[in-house]
Amino acid sequence: MPPRVMGIVNVTPDSFSDGGRLASVEAAVAHGLRLVEQGADILDIGGESTRPGAEPVDAADEIARVVPVIEGLRSVWPGPISIDTMKPAVARAAVAAGATMWNDVTALGFAPDSPATAAELGCDVVLMHMQGQPRTMQADPRYDDVVAEVTDWLVARADAAMAAGVARGRIWLDPGIGFGKTTAHNLALTAHLDRLAATGFPVLYGASRKRTIQAIDPTATDPADRLGGSLALALAAERAGASILRVHDVRETVQALAVQAAVAGAAACD
Repeated sequence: MPPRVMGIVNVTPDSFSDGGRLASVEAAVAHGLRLVEQGADILDIGGESTRPGAEPVDAADEIARVVPVIEGLRSVWPGPISIDTMKPAVARAAVAAGATMWNDVTALGFAPDSPATAAELGCDVVLMHMQGQPRTMQADPRYDDVVAEVTDWLVARADAAMAAGVARGRIWLDPGIGFGKTTAHNLALTAHLDRLAATGFPVLYGASRKRTIQAIDPTATDPADRLGGSLALALAAERAGASILRVHDVRETVQALAVQAAVAGAAACD
């Protein structure tokens, strides 16, 4: 079964790739619907940047950014909507507005009531690995065995979520490409993503336009110039068992997946 494609809708002024581009609710809703037309299966709405060095956002401001967009999308589209937030209050408001998934970069670790809130909401939950905090996570990340450590930590967070009442079938794991990791760490996690998938939890993978691509191609200083690298990483993740690919460039990703599947189908016929 091919992975589902999650289209990114950032309603933030400072996201690393597209901050400030969707400055109104109308623009954000229109962008989300364009991503659906291009083949997005899920839309991920974010109101707080988690790029390296990002400053925190007050929950009330975050709610004011995301809830009208979720309501606008939900009024015209019945598909899955994810809220990208670490705050339980924002997740609660987003689900009330129509979101069906909570995508949390802190793996329900931001607040003491995060796991209980996720259980109460009953939505799907993405648990992501991050070493440190957005403001400092890229200072000097270190691991002895990044694949084993990230996998073990995520399984422990999944166990904690289930202990709080979150259903196992609602949990997704995300290795957190670029979140407290060097380029070598990111590449190792991508190359060995099958080890995370082997835990039995579905895996979300997001490397779209990230700095790892610039580390390999120094000319790609503008995130918009990292399409080729984004597609290469997405295809590698698909081959290793990713169930959701979180991307900016939906049409191109859908096309790349279709071509890869066609090639695999031709090989199977030999």
